[in-house]
Amino acid sequence: MAKHPSWRNPFLASLAAGAAALGLAQTGPAIASLSPREAFALMRADSTVLLLDVRTPGEFSGESGHLAGAVLVPVDELEGRLNELAPEKSRTILVYCRTGRRSARAVAILGKQGFHAVNVQGGIVRWSADQLPVVKER
Repeated sequence: MAKHPSWRNPFLASLAAGAAALGLAQTGPAIASLSPREAFALMRADSTVLLLDVRTPGEFSGESGHLAGAVLVPVDELEGRLNELAPEKSRTILVYCRTGRRSARAVAILGKQGFHAVNVQGGIVRWSADQLPVVKER
């Protein structure tokens, strides 16, 4: 039996166990994901979490802003820049984009390379709708 991607992080493991108990666990190859509120709680509970923004540089510094401390690696550049993230393999990586599609793709890429990456569902659009903090450049 394959281990769930959350096995390294007790917070994620407890979320996965809760989802399974409620019958919400996905079957087949699934992308590990958290809602923005769950991701924010994880960030507060675990200071080693890495935030990875996979949008374009224009989106990162644009109107919607970005998460404080996020590293920008656009998804189209991710495979060619994996060496930059190699030192982070022991960390949980929360990946986000605008709506969650590109970040889901990035999580799949990272997962195949042995990273522990988790998609932020709904991206920065849902993050902002949940009134969670963002950094906006002036």
